Amino acid sequence: MILPPVRDPRFVTIRRGGTLTDADHHLLASWAALCAEHVLPLFESARPADPRPREAIENARAWAAGDVAMMRARAAGGHAMAAARDLRGAARHAAYAAGQAAVVAHVAAHELGAAAYAIKAARAAAGEDEAAGRRECRWQRDRLPGPIRELVLDDQRLRNELCWSVFDC
Repeated sequence: MILPPVRDPRFVTIRRGGTLTDADHHLLASWAALCAEHVLPLFESARPADPRPREAIENARAWAAGDVAMMRARAAGGHAMAAARDLRGAARHAAYAAGQAAVVAHVAAHELGAAAYAIKAARAAAGEDEAAGRRECRWQRDRLPGPIRELVLDDQRLRNELCWSVFDC
C-alpha cells in the first residue's frame, strides 16, 4: 500500500476540493512516466513481446498532453500491472512502475508509486550493488520539474515508510 489512509489535499485537484492544479497534475503524470520509462528495459528484456507497460507510459504522457481520457490511461495502467503478475524481481517492479505512472491520471498521489517501483526495479537489477537504488532516486529527483519539485520531495519525506523507504537517497 503506497497511498496514505487520508488523502493529502495537495494531490486532489481543485475541482474536487483539493489544491492541485491541472497543470501540476499533468507534470506529476509526466514525471511518473519518465521514472517508469527509465526502468522499462528491465521489463522488456524479460517480455519483449508484451507491449502493456510501454502502452501505459504512452497513455500517461498522452493524458498529460490532453490527448486521451483519464479512463483510458487508468485502464492502460491496470493492464501494465497485470503484465507483472507472474513475474518476479526487476521486471515485475518495472511493469508496476509503468502501471502506477498511468494511474496518476486518476489519482495524482500514484506519482510516488511509479517512482518507488522504479527504484525497486533498479535495486533488483543491480544485485549486490546496494547503491543502485540511491542512484535511481537521485536520477529521478534531478528530473523533477520546478513547479512540482518541493511537492514531490515533501511527499517522499511523508510517505517514505509506506514506500519501502526507497526515498532515502
